[in-house]
Amino acid sequence: MVIRATRLQIRERNVALILDAAERVFATAGYKGSSISMIAEETGVPKSTIPYYFQSKEALYRSVIGDIFSLWLKASDRMDSSDDPALALESYIHDKMDLARERPFASKVWANEIIHGGQVIQDYLEGPLREWLETRVQILQRWMDQGLIHQMDPKTILYMIWATTQHYADFQHQIVTLNDNKELSDQQWNEAKKAVTSIILNGLGLVQK
Repeated sequence: MVIRATRLQIRERNVALILDAAERVFATAGYKGSSISMIAEETGVPKSTIPYYFQSKEALYRSVIGDIFSLWLKASDRMDSSDDPALALESYIHDKMDLARERPFASKVWANEIIHGGQVIQDYLEGPLREWLETRVQILQRWMDQGLIHQMDPKTILYMIWATTQHYADFQHQIVTLNDNKELSDQQWNEAKKAVTSIILNGLGLVQK
């Protein structure tokens, strides 16, 4: 019995393939250096297929950025539901580290966009990102007011977490080179996650669980 894929399944599969390829192309060539033709070649689909799902290169780029941002937002969910800052922050740091390993090109797309002044997604930075940041700041400030973590600028805490965790994606080549030209092993990743978490939590007056 032959089971045919539905139109929805075909669409979902093609969109996923295109987004994955676009993520890699945008990460390596940048927004201006990329083209629909390059993404089609990377995907292995006809060039005409991509405009069927995405109206323009900018629309595709913004979809890639939106997917990245959604992943990073989800990583901080534990901060909304936990009254234990050590557990919440450990979960956030670990999830961000895992994303750096699993989706390094995603982080590089975001980094390239910011380095070039947010030319395409400045509205995104001033809207959804700013709104999300303020909710995280309120949570961190509440923990400070409750005496659960040291008093310091909440934004600096978040910037430190972003910079440290995303370093493993954005500077992947450097890390591999300094690791005798080898990808970090599972053990090395676990040790890195533990070390990064310990340094940040200790700085906030917390103990890693």
